[in-house]
Amino acid sequence: MEKLLQLWQTTGIHHMELGQVIMIAICLMLIYLAIKKGFEPLLLIPIGFGGVLANLPVAGIAESGGMLYMLYQIGLPTTMFPLLIFMGVGAMTDFGPMLANPRTLLLGAAAQFGIFGTLLGALALTAWGIPGFDFTIKEAASIAIIGGADGPTSIFVTSQLAPHLLGPIAVAAYAYMALVPLLQPPIMRALTNKKERAITMVQLRTVSKTEKIMFPIVLMILVALLLPSAAPLVGMLCFGNLMRECGVVERLADTARNALINIVTIALGLAVGSQMSAESFLQLTTLGIMVLGMVAFCGGTAAGVLMAKLMNLVSKQQINPLIGSAGVSAVPMAARVSNKVGLEANPQNFLLMHAMGPNVAGVIGSAVAAGVLLNFVG
Repeated sequence: MEKLLQLWQTTGIHHMELGQVIMIAICLMLIYLAIKKGFEPLLLIPIGFGGVLANLPVAGIAESGGMLYMLYQIGLPTTMFPLLIFMGVGAMTDFGPMLANPRTLLLGAAAQFGIFGTLLGALALTAWGIPGFDFTIKEAASIAIIGGADGPTSIFVTSQLAPHLLGPIAVAAYAYMALVPLLQPPIMRALTNKKERAITMVQLRTVSKTEKIMFPIVLMILVALLLPSAAPLVGMLCFGNLMRECGVVERLADTARNALINIVTIALGLAVGSQMSAESFLQLTTLGIMVLGMVAFCGGTAAGVLMAKLMNLVSKQQINPLIGSAGVSAVPMAARVSNKVGLEANPQNFLLMHAMGPNVAGVIGSAVAAGVLLNFVG
């Protein structure tokens, strides 16, 4: 009997705490949403599974010396994983629509308002002493970057400013990216009328290969000289894009946008999941992060739409305000949502390529915003 008792005491069941049970249930819910609903499955499945592993008692998989711990130490404090993912994103991204209509850069820039507006709002709520909203300026900046709807950028900033919040911030960032088709359309319809949504845009000009090759080189140099803290993200994005556009290293470009980014995505998801322990996740602060992340994302969407409407007041060549919502950097999902809502108002109105302009501008904008935050807050 005594030996049976000793054996029982060595099991994980004996050491299981209520918080760990709750976290395992939450992580299983993430896996369910990824599989059943298709919510960012490439990230939510490894994040959810990593979270389950991290909350299994006794196993120590996420503790010092464990597999998940080593993945975390290799890829997140060093920011290696987010940077490699940005290289893969660059290798997948066509900057042609943005270069064909440079005005869409303004829409991508306007969408970053959600980031800086939420930063100020989080600091104000902290000053007012509202429970669940008690953040330092570094924590507030890490939460605000969720508004860019860019998971790797959120992880890049948080790992440097507030690594203890990495779990809830990463989950919030990818959750809102997955919910783009649900969250954006009501905001877009509320800020526009049917006539505005039906605006037809002229066909984009053809962008030359020389322009596509020169753009990442010029962008990288300018950003590195003007905002060095953003150079890692923008530099890797531009490097990936240069491999795509130059046409002489197709093997490297193919590896970056397929095999490499897939491997890193698996490692990144598991590493983020390792930070979803009950001790760090089950706090009132987590609710505050989810709320502020929602505000940041919705604010960015609204700012992009309003900027497009403002541009129409001073420009003869009209812009469909719906493409402004694609200024958040959820590529290409936000652009597809703009196209879908546009088709509802005008079945002959195809906005996808036009929306890709502010969409890829939003990727650059969120990286620059991250650099600004790291420069002034870090």
